[in-house]
This record gives sequence, structure tokens and C-alpha cells, in this order.
Amino acid sequence: MAKYGEGDKRWIVEDRPDGANVHNWHWAERDCLEWSRALLSSLLSDLPIFSGESGLHIRTKTLDRLDGEAYVNTRKGKIIPGYELSLSLSWIGEAKSSSSSSDDVAGESTIASVEGTVEIPYIADENAGEDPEIKVTVRDDGPIGRRLKEAFLARGKPIVLEKIRVFVDAMAKGGPAKDDLEVKKPKSDAVVVAAPVVKEEEKKKKRREEKGREGFKTIQLSERFNCRARDLYEILMDERRWKGFTQSNARISRDVGGEFSLFDGSIMGTNVELQEGKLIVQKWRFGSWPDGLYSTVRLTFDEPESGVTIVKLIQTEVPEEDRYGNSTVVENTERGWRELILNKIRAVFGFGI
Repeated sequence: MAKYGEGDKRWIVEDRPDGANVHNWHWAERDCLEWSRALLSSLLSDLPIFSGESGLHIRTKTLDRLDGEAYVNTRKGKIIPGYELSLSLSWIGEAKSSSSSSDDVAGESTIASVEGTVEIPYIADENAGEDPEIKVTVRDDGPIGRRLKEAFLARGKPIVLEKIRVFVDAMAKGGPAKDDLEVKKPKSDAVVVAAPVVKEEEKKKKRREEKGREGFKTIQLSERFNCRARDLYEILMDERRWKGFTQSNARISRDVGGEFSLFDGSIMGTNVELQEGKLIVQKWRFGSWPDGLYSTVRLTFDEPESGVTIVKLIQTEVPEEDRYGNSTVVENTERGWRELILNKIRAVFGFGI
């Protein structure tokens, strides 16, 4: 056995005088937000969508907003990207008709010109294999404005999604840290002992929980009902029963990807994941929230014993203010769930106090 201070150097990690992270053995994190802004701006700006087909000229303009965080962690050449982003992109469209006037380019005259916005509320590493939600709006809601918007959705949406995939692939390859990576393997006779590290997924989850998004809150509720889990699930997914216990109009799709509208259109959204009697996940918003903002509602149904159901609600990304500056959004949303939905179901269907 070696004496204290005379250990085999092959088992010792020594500090280098130059501070180099040899072979990227230790965790190294690099901020990629500004790099992401530059890349997405170059990918999404000035994209031609229509160039005269059917008399339409549509193109994107500029990346107007990019919020969130983006970073890349590396260790021993392994790349672990992390990002949660939302963005806003402006676009312009023109509808033209044939013209014999020499003043018009290519014999066309402009009938109408409109501008609009493309919102992508959530691009994240945890959903890297899925296409993000895209919302297209137009400032002129007339017939020509609607036609141009529908044309953008039909042809422009796939183009935008393709560019987003380029960004996702670039992050997966290391983003701005790619060129800095040392991919050489350590020599076979150099055995290195490093301190234990926290798993990166746990690290990212902890960061999200501690930091959160500024200006947004999370609502959590847990309620007990004297009924079967499938009965409560059916009530929440059946528009006729919604109309009954809320005394308001409701339109609810029972399909993943389908849309819903509640309380006479005050609440709207899309079904993300549905497991009958077990789980409802939805993108969910009030009409008074700023355009493009959606919270995520997750309702789980647990039946610890026959005839007793515990429903747990987690609603993330609830904005603290609506578009009018009212700062009671979180309070009103939580009260609405308790008083106008869950307690009403108990009272109307007799599911206990």
C-alpha cells in the first residue's frame, strides 16, 4: 500500500496550471441564448412563402422576440443541450391582380397588403422530437386577410417548422460549443477518478423549479370526490355535461390535438394528451390573456379505493397579468377551478362535499 501523499498518479486528477478542462471530463456549461437568437433570426427572417402563385406574395420579416433560456452542457465529449424558448416572428402578405398598367411590376397591381405575427410559445429540449405549436395571426381580419393567413398556414407553417428543426439539430450537436469540444479519448493507461456529479436531467429539473419564468405562476390543487375516476373524466370531457353544470356554452373535442372552448368562449385550448379515466393534458388560455400565451393544464385521476377519486391539478405558465394589465389572473384562475368547476361538479352530480 502506498504511503500518504505517494499515491499512484494514474488515479489522481491534478489541477492543470493552464486551467484546461482536458477531454471535457468535467461538466462545462455554456450560455447559448444570444447564439440561439442569431441563428433563429438568420433561419426565420425574410423567408419567401408565396412568390406570386395564385396572385399571393407572402414572406416572413424579422424575428421580433426571443425569450427564455438556452445552454449546452458538455462532459467527456458528451453534449447535453437544454433550452426553453418562445418566439415571435412578423410576416407580410400581398394579394395582387393582373394589370396592364406599366407602373405595376410584372403586370400586377396590389389589391391589399397585410401584416401578421407567427407565435411559437414553447420550444424545449424535452420535446425535441415533436413539432412545436405554431399560432399565426393577421391584423386585417377581412376576406383577403383571412385568405393570406390560411395560405401562410398551409405553406408557411411547414417551412417554419423545418427551420426550427435545423435549430434543434444544431443544439443537439453542441451549438456554439461544438467547435470547442475535444473528442479525443483519454489514454488507456490514465485512469481518472472524478467527484460524483448530479444527473443532468435532475439538474435541469431543479433549475426549472427554482427559477421558473418571470411573470408566470403555477397553480396546484388536489380535490377528493365520491365517484369513480372514469365518471369524473367523462364529465370533464363531455360538452353536454359541461353545459349542464356551468350553464354556459361549451365545445369539447375528445381527440388528441382537438380543440375546446368553455364558458361561452372565454377559455379555449387544445388537447395534448388523453388517457381515459387517468389523465388530461391541455394547452389552455383565457381570451383576455396576451396573444400567443398558453398555460399547460395537467389533471390526473387517482382512485385509491373503489368509489373515491383524487383529482390533482397542476397548471403551469399562468401569466400574472392579462392583456389589459389586470394582476388578478392567477387568483381568478384558481378560484374558477375551485368554485365554478370542481365544486359545481360535486354539487350537481352529488359527488360529496
